Amino acid sequence: MGKNAQTVHASNGNEKSWLYRLGCNASAWFSDLSAHPYAQMAVLLICIAWFALGLATDLLTAALSILAISLSQMVLNRQNEREAEARRRDIAMHVKLDELIVSVRHAHNELAGIEDLPQEVIEELREQTLENAAGDEGATEMQRPAQKGRTDSPA
Repeated sequence: MGKNAQTVHASNGNEKSWLYRLGCNASAWFSDLSAHPYAQMAVLLICIAWFALGLATDLLTAALSILAISLSQMVLNRQNEREAEARRRDIAMHVKLDELIVSVRHAHNELAGIEDLPQEVIEELREQTLENAAGDEGATEMQRPAQKGRTDSPA
């Protein structure tokens, strides 16, 4: 990738700063670590030991509150990353399906790209497609008996 291409990516917002990437990586690592059952057991054991030793509970309460808020934010960050990845996969799947629709000779090309239409319009198109499919099946059933009696050899 040339220097001009890198400048374009940075100017359109696709390129993330090193600090942002570092924060994302740290958040991902810490949220994965804290989700491990051993980490959860460790927090529980620390709390039990804290109370058993008779240490000040104000400090423990503050630490656990900060930890809970931080972990909640980390989980939300991970969820946003997964949703962005799922959206990317969905878009790629729609492009592939659109290509198949366009390439099939008897397909209705107007169906390519309907995922951006309002839900009511999509449902209406679905009903029309089902009606067309039912009509095509009826026509096919009517053509089959006529084809059975036909021979391809000249009379």
